[in-house]
Amino acid sequence: MLKVGRGAEAPPFIVMDVIAAANARAASLAPGDPRVIRMEVGQPSTGAPAGAVAAVTAAMQAGETLGYTEAFGIRPLRERIASLYAERYGLALDARRIAITVGASGAFPLAFLAAFDRGDHVALASPFYPPYVNILTALGLQPIVMEAGAESRFQPTVAMLERLDPRPAGLIVASPCNPAGTMLHRDELAALAAWCEANGVRLISDEIYHGLTYGEAASTAAAVSSSAIVINSFSKYWSMTGWRIGWMVLPDDLVRPVERLAQNMFISAPGIAQVAALAAIDCTEELDRHVARYRANRVLLLEALPKAGLDRLAPAEGAFYLYADVGHLTNDSAAFCTRMLAEIGVAATPGVDFDRTRGARSIRFSFCGATEDMAEAADRLTRWLARQ
Repeated sequence: MLKVGRGAEAPPFIVMDVIAAANARAASLAPGDPRVIRMEVGQPSTGAPAGAVAAVTAAMQAGETLGYTEAFGIRPLRERIASLYAERYGLALDARRIAITVGASGAFPLAFLAAFDRGDHVALASPFYPPYVNILTALGLQPIVMEAGAESRFQPTVAMLERLDPRPAGLIVASPCNPAGTMLHRDELAALAAWCEANGVRLISDEIYHGLTYGEAASTAAAVSSSAIVINSFSKYWSMTGWRIGWMVLPDDLVRPVERLAQNMFISAPGIAQVAALAAIDCTEELDRHVARYRANRVLLLEALPKAGLDRLAPAEGAFYLYADVGHLTNDSAAFCTRMLAEIGVAATPGVDFDRTRGARSIRFSFCGATEDMAEAADRLTRWLARQ
């Protein structure tokens, strides 16, 4: 029998299985069945900004080759992202430190391979974005999961880090985070960064939901740490999930190591997606209308879901998720979500995707769809839960 590599043992990203189940349900609907409302995935219901589409159309009509670029991407995009940090955070960045990547998903293995050695321990708080742990494990790294709760808004703290044994080589943070939507406020992020600096721990900050906040603006780790790796993407705020385009802000000591890895693993991010991304950055008016819709959806659901019986919700300071404790309703969130999809056509993601010890008592709702869909989903859930 031929050998199967250790990396092939990585667990599934369960939300992708939920997407497949929701697609199958939608394809099998009989006349009169309720249509499927998609609340399982962070997929904005809008496409790329009009300016991005126009830029791509113009490039193709002009006969541009849109072939390989430098491994770190086209210089105008890197320079524009650097200027974005000045506009958003008042931070001066050298464009040399910006690496364009194949989405945030393509950035994670580059960061992990450049910063750590096989066997190193990397800490993160639970609940977490599942590919963090799955990629770390596939690369031969050892995740250290710190269980976070409502008292810390599901975010890590310095006290949690101080209790770790062994001390990790790295720490992954996300603000706003998936699935809870909570944020590390600037003083909290600065405290974590200072602890990492003092203890020789590499900080990796996932900032793909920046721009999607509903009160305090998000802070970037690049402003509080010179050694942190910052990862961002055009998927969420810019509504460009399928374009697979993201970026990293790298510390000086990792610029060339990450570039060498990127050259070998990806060659470059898609040229056409880079053209789109460059134009998308300045489509602020259109994108802010999306944020206004997410804000309205959030308000609607924060009012409707507690009335339906889902009253144990994370604060949702940012992103577009509501993380609900459903322990009073079920101890099997996967089965609960399966029934919800089958019986009322509402797709949501079970918490076992994000928390492998407590997730059977939680589910995540995405609210980046149309507002009328969110209202309809709340109505269906209210009537369904009343029958349970």
